Amino acid sequence: MTAVVHFANNIFKLGLTWRDANRSVVLRFGFPSFAGAIAGAILLTLISSMGEFFHYWIGNKIFVVTPDRVIIGLLLIFFAMFDILPSAKRIELNPKYLPYGGVLSGFFGGLSGHQGALRTTFLIRAGMSKEAFIATGVMIACIVDISRLSVYFSMMSSTLFSSEGTLLLAAVFSAFAGALAGNKLLKKMTIRSVERFVAVLLMLFAVLLIVGVV
Repeated sequence: MTAVVHFANNIFKLGLTWRDANRSVVLRFGFPSFAGAIAGAILLTLISSMGEFFHYWIGNKIFVVTPDRVIIGLLLIFFAMFDILPSAKRIELNPKYLPYGGVLSGFFGGLSGHQGALRTTFLIRAGMSKEAFIATGVMIACIVDISRLSVYFSMMSSTLFSSEGTLLLAAVFSAFAGALAGNKLLKKMTIRSVERFVAVLLMLFAVLLIVGVV
């Protein structure tokens, strides 16, 4: 369901930016990402079928710690730190490595949904304008979403959308609202402050995910 929300939001943004996308970079980075995302999504389905690590109680409430939550939580912490550490910003990558970056970014996109940090690391060195960089990243994100959803749907219950349809619609429209609000906030905030704010929230969510609270 999270992947569905991501895809809907990315399609929304793609409708606004697609004209500026760099088709050459999409081909060199996006299609390897498609293959990587399938591999990551398959691995996630295998991990999700494992049993729990352990569970514990706080009062009358039980909290379950599972392999998929621990792995995804650790990845979220890693990529959140990757986004804010100054040393990560100075990593130099040759554009000729775009296909390899695509596979790597797509793999983690399929596994945890968190592909932005790696994608940005490679695309920022591709010599594109600001508009092309944003549009190309959104188009590649859509490709990864299509790839992983093709795997996720095979493990989803046929009754999921009927039973959770209201929640899904609320999440999709919240994502749209967040995209619009973020567009306005960016005019008042520096990109660095936004990165730090998002990174702190991601790490907080990751810890809660690892310990079984969410």
